[in-house]
Amino acid sequence: MSFFEIMDPAFGKFVLGNAPVKPIANGFDWVEGPVWFGDLNCLLFSDIPNNRIMRWIPGVGTSVFREPSNFANGHTRDRQGRLVSCEHGSRSVTRTEFDGSITVIADRYESKRLNSPNDVIVASDGAIWFTDPHYGIATDYEGYKSEQELPCNVYRVDPSGSIAAVLTDFNCPNGLAFSPDEKKLYVADTGRMHSDDPRHIRVFDVGENWRLTGGNVFHAISPGCADGMRIDSDGNLWSSAGDGVHCIAPDGHLMGKLLVPETVSNLCFGGRGKHKLFITATTSVYAISLNRRGAL
Repeated sequence: MSFFEIMDPAFGKFVLGNAPVKPIANGFDWVEGPVWFGDLNCLLFSDIPNNRIMRWIPGVGTSVFREPSNFANGHTRDRQGRLVSCEHGSRSVTRTEFDGSITVIADRYESKRLNSPNDVIVASDGAIWFTDPHYGIATDYEGYKSEQELPCNVYRVDPSGSIAAVLTDFNCPNGLAFSPDEKKLYVADTGRMHSDDPRHIRVFDVGENWRLTGGNVFHAISPGCADGMRIDSDGNLWSSAGDGVHCIAPDGHLMGKLLVPETVSNLCFGGRGKHKLFITATTSVYAISLNRRGAL
């Protein structure tokens, strides 16, 4: 049985017939937020309901990196290589300093508490962009059930520390990613819990001073919906889906799928040549070597 499906012949060059999707860690409840540390040769990822961040090292295995983690979800690295995390429990975005101390980057907007920051990216100017849906405060499963004080927005934290709500017309923004040239911003709207909201990926043009325009629907994942996503060096978008990982061309058409036996939550590129795709999927983490490289 094949581990991929080809919709566009070009996708056939992205996969390697002798490099299947392989499980590398399992036994979790809901894994999320993979981020690769090449200098430390390890993958960090969140086991959200169990309130911990895990670490996987090739040839060594999995261990606990941080527990408790404030129900951390998405992660990335900033331009200095520090870990930036979205925390449901503290309703904040934090940065882990080189000495191990933790700095709060954002926990409020206009004096109101954030909901439950979900996914995060860092732009070339050092600004931190993150989504703030309500999933982590809607139940006690991935955080603490709490009152929602703000709409579900996308925020930008300037290097100066000021925070702005840059997108305010989403039901529940989730994964986000820049194109390699940072002229496009992709944001997934996963919809509110227990609702029939549209679920799709929207694309915005990024102009001078990071001003966003547009916002048309770029692609709608099926089956399932887009959660986490990443971009390769040619601008193709790799998104989580109900049946695996979908590869979407810059013009929005589906090129192909990597089939995964569990619902995928998120993914990231890493490994020796940034050619390995790490996939968090429900109770397990998977990896596959591709004939592609992740964007910087």
